[in-house]
Amino acid sequence: MNLLRSRFFQAVLILVVAFCLLRFGIRPPAPYSVIKIYMLVVVLAVLIYVSADVDSWRSFVRPIRSTLMDPNRRLLRLVLAVILPILLGYYAYSQAAAKPQAPPELRAVHPAPPGSIQFRGKDINISGVENPLRKDQAKFKEHVAAGGATYIRNCMYCHGDNLDGQGHFAKGFNPPPANFQDPGTIAMLQEAYLFWRIAKGGPGLPKESTPWNSVMPAWEDRLTEEQIWQVIMYLYDATDQQPRRWETSH
Repeated sequence: MNLLRSRFFQAVLILVVAFCLLRFGIRPPAPYSVIKIYMLVVVLAVLIYVSADVDSWRSFVRPIRSTLMDPNRRLLRLVLAVILPILLGYYAYSQAAAKPQAPPELRAVHPAPPGSIQFRGKDINISGVENPLRKDQAKFKEHVAAGGATYIRNCMYCHGDNLDGQGHFAKGFNPPPANFQDPGTIAMLQEAYLFWRIAKGGPGLPKESTPWNSVMPAWEDRLTEEQIWQVIMYLYDATDQQPRRWETSH
């Protein structure tokens, strides 16, 4: 019971639990860069907690001071003096050491979409299809607003609130999330292509696009057909881009 009352033990327990939740409790896993940011916040919160009053702070530093100064803990100090430099040295080496990498392979960044896809049991013809929501211009702003709300709930964390591919998780991804502000992205693509990529995500890419470690999920299980078309309308409207039109034969 005395151990549980120790502020030092409580602080260590909170840090361990927080790390386990961030590392193993989030699916898909968050990148380490994001985990480091959240752990820094947890550390600051723990320091505020243990320094709330004098007694709490004394309880926190007591085992640390005892380890550093108590003559009976000389062996523990010796063990720490050996283990800590080894761990720090290993961490520095693991960060600086060159890692073996497979040779680069050519892949298609924007592969040709399939002729049709299955979306919740429904056949959708991708080749030549237009966004069906654009036919009703009276509800254009309504669809754009709904698409923006869906984007903020689901897409902003990777693609950014400015749609520039600089979302909260972006630094941990390679290849990075698409930058929709770049005129070389959605402005060069038909809306049907975006529907396919959003619906099927990274797992739906064809073989010529491998090796591909995109974390783009398949949204067909979480978004309806209308929601995906609305998000696409929002992307073009918010970036002031126009979708590429299908060529018509004369």
